[in-house]
Amino acid sequence: MTDVHDVIIIGGGPAGYTAALYTARANLHPLVIEGFNYGGQLMITSDVENYPGYPEGVLGPKMMDDFRAQAERFGAKFVRDDVTRVDFSEAPFRVYIGSDEYRTDAVIVATGASARQLGLESEQRLQGRGVSYCATCDAAFFPQKTVVVVGGGDSAMEEATFLARFANKVIVVHRRDEFRASPIMVDRARENEKIEFVLNAVVDEVQGADAGHVTGVRLRDTVTGEETDVAADGIFVAIGHDPNTELFLDWLDHDDQGYLVTEPGSTRTNIPGVFASGDVQDHIYRQAVTAAGSGTMAALDAQRYLEELRHHPSVVAAPA
Repeated sequence: MTDVHDVIIIGGGPAGYTAALYTARANLHPLVIEGFNYGGQLMITSDVENYPGYPEGVLGPKMMDDFRAQAERFGAKFVRDDVTRVDFSEAPFRVYIGSDEYRTDAVIVATGASARQLGLESEQRLQGRGVSYCATCDAAFFPQKTVVVVGGGDSAMEEATFLARFANKVIVVHRRDEFRASPIMVDRARENEKIEFVLNAVVDEVQGADAGHVTGVRLRDTVTGEETDVAADGIFVAIGHDPNTELFLDWLDHDDQGYLVTEPGSTRTNIPGVFASGDVQDHIYRQAVTAAGSGTMAALDAQRYLEELRHHPSVVAAPA
């Protein structure tokens, strides 16, 4: 492809679609390569009640459709395919889908992160029907209920403690008898009378497919092999997230977990003209609203960069 785009946005979730909206309204004619798994983690979320502007709540996929449609209204173009390779060695940058090459003066990386899953078929069937990966997002749906939290790290302890504000009982299931979590986080969870622990156990099945919602879990003791059914209204999988950054690790600075590193107070990466927004660079908040805000920042940063590029081409520098 011979045309050089003003900006290409890689990823179609809250960050990518918001960046598309802002860059489209700035007449930057964004091309959004949204991926086959567009919408990100919102696509496995049922009701979203904590995003401003939806007073009655909204289904996660419906909200992503709304985001996309609003960006499209202002001229954003979309390709529903996955980027297979990038070349940030010089400007214009090159983005590839198979053998198809797209060139662009600026790139916004908004590929998000993926929650690690248990890998169970029963888990997938009940996603958004009692299976969740975010207590902050979904705890309010379980008032006076019994929920299971799977994990043994700080995230799991934090999720359990937060859920205890709403649920009647929180059962933390961990595959070992020692925790990766910091002692202070474990102590805080143990001190909460609503939180119970089942150690040396794994979830073999999420129950409730026939009912259409989670009704319990089947646990297997990792020492004895004994199986036990535990009644529960929900299960929160808190075993970590993985940023979707494999394509960019050879080009962009990242931390030891693979999250892209941006300059403080901006979305700029180590390569001028390449920006990162949303969960791809945020391993703390991981909310749709913070991802959308980050997408706004990336769009404004890209707009300013392109304005500077038009007036002062020497702003383009070699990768750091």
